[in-house]
Amino acid sequence: MKLAEALLRALKDRGAQAMFGIPGDFALPFFKVAEETQILPLHTLSHEPAVGFAADAAARYSSTLGVAAVTYGAGAFNMVNAVAGAYAEKSPVVVISGAPGTTEGNAGLLLHHQGRTLDTQFQVFKEITVAQARLDDPAKAPAEIARVLGAARALSRPVYLEIPRNMVNAEVEPVGDDPAWPVDRDALAACADEVLAAMRSAMSPVLMVCVEVRRYGLEAKVAELAQRLGVPVVTTFMGRGLLADAPTPPLGTYIGVAGDAEITRLVEESDGLFLLGAILSDTNFAVSQRKIDLRKTIHAFDRAVTLGYHTYADIPLDGLVDALLERLPPSDRTTRGKEPHAYPTGLQADDGPIAPMDIARAVNDRVRAGQEPLLIAADMGDCLFTAMDMIDAGLMAPGYYAGMGFGVPAGIGAQCVSGGRRILTVVGDGAFQMTGWELGNCRRLGIDPIVILFNNASWEMLRTFQPESAFNDLDDWRFADMAAGMGGDGVRVRTRAE
Repeated sequence: MKLAEALLRALKDRGAQAMFGIPGDFALPFFKVAEETQILPLHTLSHEPAVGFAADAAARYSSTLGVAAVTYGAGAFNMVNAVAGAYAEKSPVVVISGAPGTTEGNAGLLLHHQGRTLDTQFQVFKEITVAQARLDDPAKAPAEIARVLGAARALSRPVYLEIPRNMVNAEVEPVGDDPAWPVDRDALAACADEVLAAMRSAMSPVLMVCVEVRRYGLEAKVAELAQRLGVPVVTTFMGRGLLADAPTPPLGTYIGVAGDAEITRLVEESDGLFLLGAILSDTNFAVSQRKIDLRKTIHAFDRAVTLGYHTYADIPLDGLVDALLERLPPSDRTTRGKEPHAYPTGLQADDGPIAPMDIARAVNDRVRAGQEPLLIAADMGDCLFTAMDMIDAGLMAPGYYAGMGFGVPAGIGAQCVSGGRRILTVVGDGAFQMTGWELGNCRRLGIDPIVILFNNASWEMLRTFQPESAFNDLDDWRFADMAAGMGGDGVRVRTRAE
């Protein structure tokens, strides 16, 4: 079996559903194998940042591996920002980079696309991935692939594989199973017992769920856990949308002083706050009305559980959830029928100018009228905070890393692996200027996302922090007029009636 084929089959066996990429000369042999074998659908885009965002979104949508393939140097360096965002937000993107052949650097000449050294790219990606390998030895390649892909799945973070172009067709053995990750069963049992004891002894316990629940595909089990625990459930800002269909759905999303006062009080006064899969980031917790003493919480994240002043290491989240369920009796408790979040509705169809909340009302009115809610891919800025008030079938956004340009390629990536489900993308004009042009690939890819573009001719989120600066002003690019050239339909609206 060819090395490239072995890698592609290993990705598919581990749940990857598609590969996004842009070829270049060092990656052409790999792309040739990918195209001819059709082991994974290959979706090419126009600029490498979008490749990274699309692969990230595919991973988020499916709770499995996303795959991004690029060429050496000029291609891979273009994707650093997207991969850094995936690392920060725990999305298991597999970066595959073509590379110079194993002897090409021996002639004494600098190679095109080379940075400081031929190894610079590898060293850069070591900073934003959890495992790396250069597949330059056919005998070791299968084990290296299994090790790296196993790390992506166990840690739910990006990994990096570099394939010298003369190794693509090297004969190798099939890739075996992922190496086993250590789990101390006695420690796991003790940890689960201590978590439950802490929750039972608390006067005001609260379960807060965040992104790891979705990344590891644990939503159904955690919904059952919430039902059995019988405690109030909320989500973090990053976990918005989790457990929405559970028998005991979350009361809402904790966003501190910017959110619902009752949820803020519930979380900040809890003496038994269980942070399940929660990223301890400023976007999740820095807006607290009063500082949460994290030393008094239970925090399960990154294969560790911290209770007070001690930590249990090597505790996978799925193992912890299973152990907790084993210790709790089944429950038929339900809080369905209660409205966990008051979504704005009732758009006034008049000649008034459009405000962001009017867009949320328009979307929600259509859902209330019987249309199925859509998965939403949101970019950063006003569009994300507006999306928080939309009824949805899931929301993905760079809420912690907060990089712009995610929305449009994320919508493309999600729809490519959605099995035909349509995606709603909400994006500002600043972010659209970065990656919105990827919509020109939709016709070729056979997808039809719906895009709502907030065109306020401004970097409006930056203006919030520094309103006096004129550099936040943008021109009016009249994006709707450009839609036809990208294969779509564009409509510009200025009033609520329109």
